[in-house]
Amino acid sequence: MNNDDNKLIIYQVFTRLFGNNNNHCIHNGSLADNGCGRMADFTGKALTEIKRLGVTHIWYTGIIEHATQTDYRRYNIRPDHPAVVKGKAGSPYAIKDYYDVDPDLAKDVPGRMKEFENLVQRTHRSGLKVIIDFVPNHVARQYHSDAQPDGTSQLGANDDPAYAFSPYNNFYYIPQSELRGQFDMQGSAPEPYREYPAKATGNNRFDACPGIDDWYETVKLNYGVDYQNGGTRHFDPTPDTWEKMRDILLFWAGKDIDGFRCDMAEMVPVEFWEWVIPQVKEQYPDLLFIAEVYNPNEYHNYLFRGHFDYLYDKVGLYDTLRAIVCGYGSATDITRCWQSLGGIEQRMLNFLENHDEQRIASDFFAGTPWKAIPALVVAACMNTNPMMVYFGQEFGEKGMDREGFSGRDGRTTIFDYWSVDTIRRWRNGGKFDGRMQTDEEQRLYDVYRRILTLCRREKAIARGLFFDLMYANVGGWRFNEHRQYTFLRKYENEVLLFVVNFDSAAADVAINIPPHAFSFLQMPQIERYQAVELITGKEETVSLLPYKATDVCVGPYSAKILKFKL
Repeated sequence: MNNDDNKLIIYQVFTRLFGNNNNHCIHNGSLADNGCGRMADFTGKALTEIKRLGVTHIWYTGIIEHATQTDYRRYNIRPDHPAVVKGKAGSPYAIKDYYDVDPDLAKDVPGRMKEFENLVQRTHRSGLKVIIDFVPNHVARQYHSDAQPDGTSQLGANDDPAYAFSPYNNFYYIPQSELRGQFDMQGSAPEPYREYPAKATGNNRFDACPGIDDWYETVKLNYGVDYQNGGTRHFDPTPDTWEKMRDILLFWAGKDIDGFRCDMAEMVPVEFWEWVIPQVKEQYPDLLFIAEVYNPNEYHNYLFRGHFDYLYDKVGLYDTLRAIVCGYGSATDITRCWQSLGGIEQRMLNFLENHDEQRIASDFFAGTPWKAIPALVVAACMNTNPMMVYFGQEFGEKGMDREGFSGRDGRTTIFDYWSVDTIRRWRNGGKFDGRMQTDEEQRLYDVYRRILTLCRREKAIARGLFFDLMYANVGGWRFNEHRQYTFLRKYENEVLLFVVNFDSAAADVAINIPPHAFSFLQMPQIERYQAVELITGKEETVSLLPYKATDVCVGPYSAKILKFKL
């Protein structure tokens, strides 16, 4: 678990896109056409600017070498067949070599691992910690490690493909069947892609005919579960895949990183995590493990049996807040959402954007970043758990480009060589002087910075108790429970009152604070108090009484955080 007293604020950045200065990228362009950002673009200045947002950890997405349509043969890297690579750059979740850094990210390709090690050191010198992806469930169809350490063997090297499933195999096979993908099997290559016998596809497709909507560029790894025979488990003796993956985790942990974000962790049996995480933490006790898990029924399992530190809160808080921001959910759903977690709220990673989700400002979500400011306050401030932002979110990046394989879908591409407009102008060639940004982008950034910095500075947010006030305000005289949300946070002699307004109109609300809140939080009753509103820094005269409503006026799409020192 996190040993730092401060709340974790994670900045996810798609590494290859961050430093790309090209402002005229072409649809489906190659590396030569569109260019690519490098690890070297994360200069000391860049990292200082990221930290200024209130960030504690930076998640460098897409570090490990993955399949690509770019030809790196001159560096002794085997080429990939273009038919089984999504986009010109390729998906960072189609791992091609677990022991290597993606060559796109290096200024000096042969020195790419050293460049990564330097990036880690630079990040630490800036006062930030480093998270990278671990992709355990699947690999690229043509997985081959060129950097495999001596004394270790390739994935699949000792497999017997005559068996659809064997606990000794690293992959699942469709014996005596050739891959017959329901997608273009040739692409730009002179010959079609061939795979015999076919391997099972990464999204648990155990036949030889994956379609265009499948993760067809990947193959599923075998952790000893026979999915086609009732999911029977074969974990004794320890599956070979377990041991290979443990070695990979230890290899990267040895690079002085601070944590792993584990892709689709719930598609790997919890017994593997139960076995591997304690072994890794025995050598690296402070290493964080964050799981991408979407099934709430498995949350407790992956936390307490699987030993994860934090889990994604996607199907809970993210989906709830998105619905409220878009106008088809009620703010009362936030209460139901945290109550459904049954006490594990502090172990959930909150976010409003990541590489899988649509940008808030896109036409597919809110159309404007301002509508989500109240959601940001709720996600970032209602508990002690981590908060994550996705690079460009703080400037209102729209993600509405038609980049190539990604298409115009409101997401920033993970498949193509591209440049992110807001980030490119913020960087301004590495000067970070604000000269290329609009006033609105700078205003939005200031709001994000104030809120995320408060999360770390205010002990009531970073460490304090939480008390949901909604049960005392539903049906209130001057309170719309569908568009407003209110709660308290307390640490020692400091109390914060949060009033959040999801509505497009200002709200003059009356907040009922029930007697139970005073006893639970051990708060004195206050008739008139000069509270500080933490987002603006202005003072307001308010009361904290169990028998009289607290009057607060909140602007459209905004929040107030009133601080009382008792």
